[in-house]
Amino acid sequence: MRISLLILAFLFLIAVTNNQASNNGTPAANPLDPSEDASGKRLGKELDRLERQKQLPAITATFAQRTSTDRAHRLAYLCYETTLNTPFKPIDLAEIALAETGGHALSAKAVSSRGAVGVWQLMPERAKSHGYHPAEMKNDEKCAAAAVRELKVKLTMADGNLSLAKRLYCGAGKQARLYEAKIRKYRREILGRMYMEPLPVAGEMKATNS
Repeated sequence: MRISLLILAFLFLIAVTNNQASNNGTPAANPLDPSEDASGKRLGKELDRLERQKQLPAITATFAQRTSTDRAHRLAYLCYETTLNTPFKPIDLAEIALAETGGHALSAKAVSSRGAVGVWQLMPERAKSHGYHPAEMKNDEKCAAAAVRELKVKLTMADGNLSLAKRLYCGAGKQARLYEAKIRKYRREILGRMYMEPLPVAGEMKATNS
């Protein structure tokens, strides 16, 4: 008897909920409706696109403090384009570039004492593992693509922990911990530019003052 009453109460609750939805002009949500799931995915993709686009001016301005305006725009767009359809945002690739070669004008010709090459400083063996000749890392597009592939490998090693993956991008030990601190510093710099009044990059500032 008690079970029957519970069933009746449950059916009554469903009927009331559906009636309220009808009165509001809104159809009751159906968790099994595939169209609702598709709408959610479309919304997620749109929000992701807007977030990526919002990051671009801040990344460009941050790069422009260290290299030419044209190169800053080009590298920022590479951060955007190369991370599409990946687990990463443009800011993730940008902060690695800043940590690796920000002190060297984000130069494609940068070579470390250990032999890492390009803006994103890929070691020769790592470049080869991703299908590139080490010399190709002086090509910004190929270096960015290899960097994203390398970061994906590190993300798997880190069990999905992106902060740890970025540290592993550098290596291990004390040097990697210092690298992680640099990454966070550059992220704060970019985010600071995102959430303040838009600032003109170097070339635009000169044009404004002239």
